[in-house]
Amino acid sequence: MNVLKFGGSSVANAATIEKVIEIIREQSQKTSLYVIVSALGGITDLLIQAGKEASANKEEYKTTLALIEKRHLEAIKELIPVISQSAIISKVKSELNKLEALCEGVYLLSELSPKTESVIASFGEMLSSFIISEAAKVKGLDIALKDSRDLIITGDTAKITIQYDETNARIKKYAEESNHQIHLFPGFVAMTSEGEPTTLGRGGSDFTAAIIAAALMADELQIWTDVSGMYTANPRLVKQAKPVSHISYKEAMELSHFGAKVIYPPTIQPVLDTNIPISIKNTFEPTDKGTRITKDVSQTQRPVTGISHIDNIAIISLEGGGMVGIPGFSKRLFEALFSENINVILITQASSEHSICLAVEASEAEKAKIVLDTTFEFEIAKHKIDPVKIENDTAIVALVGDNMYHHQGLSGKMFSTLGKNNVNIRAIAQGASEKNISVVIEKKDIKKALNILHEAFFEVKTKQLNLFVTGVGNVGSKLLSQLEKQKKYLKDKLRLKIRVVGISNSRTMIFNEHGIHLDSWEEELQKGEKANADTFFKKAKDMNIRNSIFVDNTANPDIAKVYKKYLAESMAVVTCNKIACADEYSNYEELQELSRKFSASFLYETNVGAGLPIIDTLNNLIASGDHVHKIQAVLSGSLNFVFNNYKEGANFYDVVKQAQEEGYTEPDPKIDLSGVDVARKILILARESGNVLELEDIENEAFLPQESLDTTSVPDFFESLQANEAHFKKILDAADQQDCRLKYVAQYEEGKAKVGLQHIPVGHPFYNLEGSDNIVLFFTDRYPKQPLIVKGAGAGAEVTASGIFADIIRIGKK
Repeated sequence: MNVLKFGGSSVANAATIEKVIEIIREQSQKTSLYVIVSALGGITDLLIQAGKEASANKEEYKTTLALIEKRHLEAIKELIPVISQSAIISKVKSELNKLEALCEGVYLLSELSPKTESVIASFGEMLSSFIISEAAKVKGLDIALKDSRDLIITGDTAKITIQYDETNARIKKYAEESNHQIHLFPGFVAMTSEGEPTTLGRGGSDFTAAIIAAALMADELQIWTDVSGMYTANPRLVKQAKPVSHISYKEAMELSHFGAKVIYPPTIQPVLDTNIPISIKNTFEPTDKGTRITKDVSQTQRPVTGISHIDNIAIISLEGGGMVGIPGFSKRLFEALFSENINVILITQASSEHSICLAVEASEAEKAKIVLDTTFEFEIAKHKIDPVKIENDTAIVALVGDNMYHHQGLSGKMFSTLGKNNVNIRAIAQGASEKNISVVIEKKDIKKALNILHEAFFEVKTKQLNLFVTGVGNVGSKLLSQLEKQKKYLKDKLRLKIRVVGISNSRTMIFNEHGIHLDSWEEELQKGEKANADTFFKKAKDMNIRNSIFVDNTANPDIAKVYKKYLAESMAVVTCNKIACADEYSNYEELQELSRKFSASFLYETNVGAGLPIIDTLNNLIASGDHVHKIQAVLSGSLNFVFNNYKEGANFYDVVKQAQEEGYTEPDPKIDLSGVDVARKILILARESGNVLELEDIENEAFLPQESLDTTSVPDFFESLQANEAHFKKILDAADQQDCRLKYVAQYEEGKAKVGLQHIPVGHPFYNLEGSDNIVLFFTDRYPKQPLIVKGAGAGAEVTASGIFADIIRIGKK
């Protein structure tokens, strides 16, 4: 014999009730059934709403009652053949008339007592069970409807207490006397020992089913709902959540207490001692395996079974030096809360005894503060303790698992995972059994916390990164193309899933929390909202997504100013924009400090050598204890391209124009040719070597004529290049006469740095540097005479994008 319970979502309307009847039919062919049903989906809320509207003298209660009637009559008309509808509609209307009379009395008295509210709320289950039983009879099922109020007896108290001896006796007697294959009961409703109708409160229909299952020693209790079991996390907030096939009673109790809406703690209690298995099944996918709940579960399963949460929590804090060493404070605190019927969800107390922190439902916070301030009025007046503090807009997130006790480091992993994503922990509670680790966090961080914890404990094979990309010109568009092309490789080989959730250019910006399609981002961006750097940051912050990375593909100083905000929110920053790291040293140092403080990566490898691992190589040298004495480098791929192609017979203007068109220079080539860009690069390398230098400390030996340096626009600059061809020809001839090649060289040596055009003789490492290649020579304690050399392509959108890509992957592999 099995007990089946169908919730409100399973009996929401005629279509879902048809599915319920089919499930009952199929199972009744194998064994006898005791079926408990909830009210039609949403009806209980409407009933309570009508009662409150009536008590507030609002005529709207009549409209609400009309909606309730409409819902039930629609179900009857769709489920019952016309020839059989009359008697059923008559019965339902008769019950609805009683409900209307009851609400009218409430309206006239302007009073809604708890007893009356229970009677009003009970109409939902009474009506649904009647309609379902009649629909089942039409389908030919051998079914009997029994009023649960005749069987389930409660104590006459404010708290729901079941009189189990009398209740069990009544249920057994009914089972012995009934000879039907299927028995249908309204859930939620009961009767007091004084004969007054009452309800079983939150999760009452589940409770009804558990009471009947325990009384009859059922083979199985089945809870049918709209999800395929208990999930590793709330599937509405965590898309990667999956059903748990088998858990223990205790795990189910923990998960249900901490917000898993599938079942409620009282549901499980009646079947604990009798070891009756519970199955959570999906009415809409009846073939899904669901979740089976039993006393014991295999010890080989993963340590964490699920992650659950409760939102709308408030933290109540009682603290003060007068508590230390004085017994009885905790007793008085909890007695005061008990007197007001306030449920305490979480408790934590420091070993110093200086403070007690507890969590209650947000709706009860003010009531808790009033009763506690009154209870400790004397101690507060004497300044022995402080007035009670309330912290609202918080939530509880809990890791649950029977096997957590046997695994070390789970708490540390939980806390570090949250910390890396800027989720601040306000309080911690963990019992000695280690079946539950609970933390209190800000309510706004719930979704992010659940996702990052789920990723850490259930998705260890794949890590998701979320990118906010600004700048989608040459470099940015190439980056997006590379991300799309490498999507499968990243997932299969590196276990990384990279989503672009925000894109901005100088005109518009778009966002999509679930990921922007990289094969159509250009069309979407054209329809985006107006771009703004501060608004882009605010959107990224408000989305509050785990593993967020801000990617700057611009050379915009205004964008560089926003890095601090991202880092302070624990969002990583990846940039090819040199302005931030070449700004005042105090700004550079602040960015580094923010990166360390908030565990947010700040990577800018492309600031110096596009896709070359120059900064990474230097950092590895420093970290391993080496000391850098001198750096010599050709750090401008654009300038190297220009001077490699400026030969006898060529025109300097034409070569620079070609470099610009092929994407080797900045949009304004003067930035490259003036030496400012190279000066920034050697400045960054000097700072990475541990030196405090400013940009003005870099000696810049300019080769451009003053007329070109003084131009204020790109067209004017190019015009000046044409006008000064003789100047550039003279520089070229001087190098040719010495059988040298022109290279724009950056040099740092023992705290001093300079950049300028040099004549490079045959045999020098720089002499045969081709195309737009870069080269860096590191002279250190370990490489005093034969330097460590890094050489390769140092300019171009494709290689710069690949360098940014590499920094993103580096963050993902952390």
